[in-house]
Amino acid sequence: MALRTFSPAGVEAIIMSRRVVDGWTERCHSDVLRASGAGNVLVWLAFAAVGLSVSPAAGDMPVSFQNDVMAVLSKAGCNQGVCHGNQNGKNGFKLSLRGEDPEFDLAALTRDMAGRRVNGFDADSSLILLKPTAQIPHEGGQRFAVDSTEYRVLKQWIADGARPDPTGVPKLVGLDVAPRKQVLVAPEDRVSLSVTATFSDGTARDVTRLAVYETSNQVASVTPEGEVRRASVGEGVVLVRYLDRQVPVELAFVPARPDFAWSDPPEVNLIDRHVFAKLRTLRIEPSALCSDTVFLRRAYLDTLGMLPTVEETRGFLADDRLDKRDRLIDRLLLRSEFADYWALKWSDLLRSEEKVLDRKGVQALHHWVRRSIAEGKPLDAFARELIAGRGSTYQNPPANYYRANRDPTVAAETTAQLFLGIRLQCARCHNHPFDRWTQDDYYGLAAFFARVRLKVVANSRLDRLDQHEFDGEQVIWIAREGEVVDPRTGGTTRPRFPDAAEELSPGEDRLEALADWIASPDNPYFARMQANRIWYHLMGRGIVDAIDDFRATNPPSNAALLDALADDFVSHGFDLRHLVRTILRSRTYQLSSEPNETNRDDAINFSHALVKPLEAEQLLDAVAQVAGVPVKFNGYPLGTRAGGLPGVRAFRRRDRAPTGGEMFLQTFGKPERLLACECERSDDTTLGQALQLISGPVVNEVLAEDDNRIGRLLAEGKSTAEIIDELYYVALSRPPNDAEREAAGLYVAVAQDRRAALEDVLWGLLNAKEFLLRR
Repeated sequence: MALRTFSPAGVEAIIMSRRVVDGWTERCHSDVLRASGAGNVLVWLAFAAVGLSVSPAAGDMPVSFQNDVMAVLSKAGCNQGVCHGNQNGKNGFKLSLRGEDPEFDLAALTRDMAGRRVNGFDADSSLILLKPTAQIPHEGGQRFAVDSTEYRVLKQWIADGARPDPTGVPKLVGLDVAPRKQVLVAPEDRVSLSVTATFSDGTARDVTRLAVYETSNQVASVTPEGEVRRASVGEGVVLVRYLDRQVPVELAFVPARPDFAWSDPPEVNLIDRHVFAKLRTLRIEPSALCSDTVFLRRAYLDTLGMLPTVEETRGFLADDRLDKRDRLIDRLLLRSEFADYWALKWSDLLRSEEKVLDRKGVQALHHWVRRSIAEGKPLDAFARELIAGRGSTYQNPPANYYRANRDPTVAAETTAQLFLGIRLQCARCHNHPFDRWTQDDYYGLAAFFARVRLKVVANSRLDRLDQHEFDGEQVIWIAREGEVVDPRTGGTTRPRFPDAAEELSPGEDRLEALADWIASPDNPYFARMQANRIWYHLMGRGIVDAIDDFRATNPPSNAALLDALADDFVSHGFDLRHLVRTILRSRTYQLSSEPNETNRDDAINFSHALVKPLEAEQLLDAVAQVAGVPVKFNGYPLGTRAGGLPGVRAFRRRDRAPTGGEMFLQTFGKPERLLACECERSDDTTLGQALQLISGPVVNEVLAEDDNRIGRLLAEGKSTAEIIDELYYVALSRPPNDAEREAAGLYVAVAQDRRAALEDVLWGLLNAKEFLLRR
């Protein structure tokens, strides 16, 4: 029988037809042997040319696909979402996002396009080398040079046969970066990072050249070799990534300030100790203490969401006791408005709005939240009741948590973000690109909610075409069967706690188990998240910012401070009032918003108070309080404060036109409560807000009301000076200074209509920056 011979292309076709993702099989070699006969020299020369053998040994490959080639693809940016890591790939070439699936990438490089991307006969002519070096047109431009480390690694792998790793190749188990944190004082302007990878066989390698470096802001730039160079003064994070491990490096570039001398301000509690320690390291001097008038107004707004009365302001300013601020804080924490204000914040997060929960459900949930805060229920117990809630949404209000989060994946995403500060959404489709959370974590958490069921007792919705509108009682119950399907495998997923290997025991109540794990004192995520949220509401910025995005690539601005707050929160039984009191008593909270030369550009280290606009409800209640006229809301009795509203709006716009107060709240950023996120509330300034304050219906109505504050003071026979003083006290929590008193008095004195002139004064105060801002 004549020997059959094959061209190199024919050999490649036979090989590619039987290649499998995890390596060469015995079938591949036997097919060629059967086709060619044992003496076909051309076939065996072809195998030799591409570096293949019948039984490849573990030590034959100096370049590892998993540990080297995958690192090069990441370093060159080939597997980024904007490039071939895109969901649809680029120009017919698709890689897994950030290298999360090496087997897929191996197939894409060696099997796709009939293996044209790698050329075992002439490695230098491989597309995977020609395109990123821009030797032929490449939409992504040049990614590395011909004489680079990346080129040499890829070329060697191709020349060795473009083979998968043999069994037993060591796996990456650790990544170390030095330094992990450093403060560079001018003229120092750069630092070189050293990256070491540790593998499962105990070996360690310097991978500085193949690591990927990403900066969090424009403070610094990083060279491919890992040298960080200052671009401006400030703090930033460099994320160092190698394969599936990533390490954040925190760097601060500080001006020299040769004359800097720490003033050694007194430390009231643990907050000041950690804040001042970092400020001293950064050569930043904290601002002075704020005045009594500023502190009074700030404390009322931050704890009660409202302004102090004229009598409260006069009394506090006249008090000459040294501990009067501490006494004020203690009184505020016992006020009923404290529960109103913090119930408002939790109602935003729990998506308490009328379309999904219906009006009765909204009121039931708000009442439960408010009562929990008023009674001092610990936040761990509060969270447990929500997560494990079931039964009638009217009779057991925490069950409304699942009325708003009806799908297991939505419930998983909301629970992780709300109680743990973990944004799992990215892991729904792929492993999180900026954190350690995987798809296993995502579907393992979603599995806890797979058996949650909703029984619609009644639904009297007005819009029969709107399947998302609910009006009527619902019952949350737990089925005996039901699992989440993992779309990757088509199989079911067992409940599993994030970042933990163990699964839930069969028969264990899933929601109870999850509630216990989340709210456990040993769970660092829960305590840190809640402490950070409370800090954000009082200080204007989270220690971790955004406040519900706790990931390695978004480290806290002061990790020691956050740890101390969380530990103190746990040790005091998750007591909301204790943590609020601790923060308000600190010198850090009571600092002035007036910056000094050293802290003028600081926005993250709490060296001075952050100025922020009043929230929508705060502002509307302040307008009503200053004018002495209640604002109307549909469906609620006159006199209801904006900060005490249970939901968003009681009636649909098509059924009843919104009141001026409801339009005011919407204009100033009250959230629709469609997201379980603080980010839904807007504090952006708009032209509509200016128009509301200048000539909007609310302002016009409260000024024109006969029996408003001005009308009552005139009826009581108060002098112009007395009326002006009271307006300043109620609006700005301080008396007018001499210049203000004289100017306002003169304006009223020369006016033909005294009341109209006083209305103008009041209008001016309602539009003053000092009134509109929390300082």
